[in-house]
Amino acid sequence: MNRLFKSLVVIFIPSTLVLGCASGLGAYKKGNYYEAVLESVQNLRRSPENKKSKQALALSYQAAVSLINTDIQNQINSNAYLKWKNVIGSYQQINNLYENIRTSPAALKIITKPIDAYKELKVAKDSAAVECYNAGIQEMLKGTREDAKKAYFLFTDANNYSPGYKETIELMLQAKTNATLNVMVKASPNNNFGWNFDPVIFRSNRNQFVAFYTEQQVRDKSVQKVDQYLLVSVNGYQESRPSLSKNTQEYQENIQVGTKKDSTGKEVPIKQLVKGQATVYDKQILSSGSLQLAIEDATRSALLNNSIIQGDQNWSCRWATCGGDMRAIPSGIKNFCGKPELYPPSNFLINQTKKELDNKLSNTISEFYSSY
Repeated sequence: MNRLFKSLVVIFIPSTLVLGCASGLGAYKKGNYYEAVLESVQNLRRSPENKKSKQALALSYQAAVSLINTDIQNQINSNAYLKWKNVIGSYQQINNLYENIRTSPAALKIITKPIDAYKELKVAKDSAAVECYNAGIQEMLKGTREDAKKAYFLFTDANNYSPGYKETIELMLQAKTNATLNVMVKASPNNNFGWNFDPVIFRSNRNQFVAFYTEQQVRDKSVQKVDQYLLVSVNGYQESRPSLSKNTQEYQENIQVGTKKDSTGKEVPIKQLVKGQATVYDKQILSSGSLQLAIEDATRSALLNNSIIQGDQNWSCRWATCGGDMRAIPSGIKNFCGKPELYPPSNFLINQTKKELDNKLSNTISEFYSSY
């Protein structure tokens, strides 16, 4: 009986702790009224009659809305930079509480008339659009590439808050143009392996403010300004001759071949010494390829990056010739007995080396342009 009671206590206590933590009272006592409302509503969805959650919701809702509205008024009355973006976030909090309560029958019994701020949110978004638009104009006037990036995001926000506001779309495009670094990819010198790295280069650009062009595209699209030149050259590729090593080993093992009775009548094993030998062959071919990545500033003719990229591959195979009693040869060696000598598939190593160079080149370019 005592053992059963202890088990019930172990099961019951954690569950009450979980409900207590999720009731919202803990967050309310810490002054986190917004979180308290959300926690209590969530718990009332699972347990509509939970008294602690009802109490937490009743105590925290008006406190949460009042605190958020105070923050809103403080923001509106301040001279803070991009204050309306913060005001939008606060109104969205009020609407989030409204939607959570409105869609919870148990919560709606406690807060019968939850407050929404959708009209106020529309006004705040219109004000934020004006705010972001004006701030974007100021960033554009500074004339630097980094400021043009800031302007692009500000115009984007303005258009999101109030779609089509003034000429935000045109200014977004202009800011994007001003912020974009134009890189001309020079044609790589011919190589003996037919390697083409252009697809890798153009796939490697993950920065929206960097644009890669071929020399032909620069001419056809009349790119007004080229900021950088990028060139990939193949330094070389080589494969080693097959290297072959062998190791011959003698093995012997006492194995059980039967049983017999001793003088006491007990069964004892009969063992026999068996011998075998194995010659293990290891063949290996190494390959190595090398690239040079050069990135040059088009204005100053300064070398910004000069990387040597190396790709190395290794192909190997193992087989063995075995003789004598196979039972003496360890299983790890026996697996290679009778296997034929193998050769790498045609162009296997050069293709694998190219893949490795592709990956390393792509990572190097991505890393270099991530800061632009």
